[in-house]
Amino acid sequence: MSDTGIISIAGYLPRRRLSRKAIVAANQWANPALASLGSGHRTICAHDEDSLTMAVEASRACLARATGFAPGLVQLASTTPPFADRAGSVLLTEALTLSPDIRCADAGGYLGCGAGALIDALDGGRPALTVASDKRAARIASAQELSFGHAAAAVATGTGDLIARFVAAHCLSIDFVDHYRSTGARTDYVLEERWVRDEGHMKIVPQAIAALLDKAGWAIGDIRHVAIAGVSRATLRLIARTCGIDEDRLVDPLDAECGNTGAAHALLMLCHALETAGPGEKILLLNVAQGAQGLLFETTEAIAERRAEGTVRAQLDAGLEDDNYLRFLSFGEQIEVDWGIRAERDNRTALSAFHRHRRTITGFVGGLCTACGTRQFPKGPCCVNPDCRSFDTLVDEPFQHKVGRVRSFTEDWLAISANPPLMYGNVGFDDGGVVMMEFTDFEPGRLGVATPVRSVFRIKDRDPKRLFHRYFWKAAPADMKGAG
Repeated sequence: MSDTGIISIAGYLPRRRLSRKAIVAANQWANPALASLGSGHRTICAHDEDSLTMAVEASRACLARATGFAPGLVQLASTTPPFADRAGSVLLTEALTLSPDIRCADAGGYLGCGAGALIDALDGGRPALTVASDKRAARIASAQELSFGHAAAAVATGTGDLIARFVAAHCLSIDFVDHYRSTGARTDYVLEERWVRDEGHMKIVPQAIAALLDKAGWAIGDIRHVAIAGVSRATLRLIARTCGIDEDRLVDPLDAECGNTGAAHALLMLCHALETAGPGEKILLLNVAQGAQGLLFETTEAIAERRAEGTVRAQLDAGLEDDNYLRFLSFGEQIEVDWGIRAERDNRTALSAFHRHRRTITGFVGGLCTACGTRQFPKGPCCVNPDCRSFDTLVDEPFQHKVGRVRSFTEDWLAISANPPLMYGNVGFDDGGVVMMEFTDFEPGRLGVATPVRSVFRIKDRDPKRLFHRYFWKAAPADMKGAG
């Protein structure tokens, strides 16, 4: 058995849950067959979320559970990166304020990139942070619009204080085209479901499981948690019967409350399995995409001591139900809303200025005066304390992990926002510092003075002319249950 394994793991689900009934109600006139798919919910990104912002949130939660962990490799896997030629892994590293002396790598191109990147990290042995995140779009009125979901998951791997030891991995590389998305296309072209099941999944999965178990010398009956991502729930049951897997050992595919989250789904299911696993239990993870990517783990005694808040189940329970289908389409830029004449502005980003201030903007790093102890944002050359006003006495002070409270706020229905009203105001941080911030994930009428908030990495603005996204930190509810 390898000395390498999982040190910590975390998932991130956007707060909004779109009711599938709302999708069916809007599109049943065009496709009556959708009615049979109308139960449950799917996760959807807010207007200011994408695969990068979700990756940041999953990574923050993962690193918070791995005290002192310093990755030498950061990988970001996604089939929906915001940039085709700008390393998301580098931007992720700067948002996490990690050292620049680090290797970064982006992975993509198929839905196996998340599981594949995790295998690469474990094979390499070095301390690594592997993140998978996807915000896939689907054609309006398609079955995929109902079955997809948005999410991210992050895994810290290496040696030392492990919650699960890596045992074996096996990949089958087969160009089985159950779907594809051509370069420049927004949505997938999907093949017929029965053919995919009979000629693809039912042939590939048993072969992959047998080869994976053979590498470890294990039998299928040894496995306590079997997580298979990339197949439907009905196909999963068929696979279980074919391979001799007891159904009570199958990890919930999360299709009823979350949806299939693409490249992130295998890691998200692994996270869900580890959050409920006990010591000494064996886990099989298989991702089905252009063949299959499989991994075997065995949990350690440490897993019982490292239960964390913010589990996948807790996030599912804390979701905000949303039945506004048109808003979902607008958030995904699948319909164009007339935001009025105020929206007719040039959002060009001064990239030279951004480069100079990127630690402030991307990392949310302010200053601490070594002369008087005052904390401030932005850092600046001079202390803002009127009783100090010292120059060149400020050192870096990260703000992203601080707890803040609303000091003042405005809900502005006239200002431009992709999710009106635009909410902004002053946030005072508990250990010092006041920042003017935009609020996100609050429903109108739920903001109040002294409301506790946390900082989240989000899209600040989009430049539709140059196709550039600006990111910054916003204030979100400290308790997600109290935001709706």
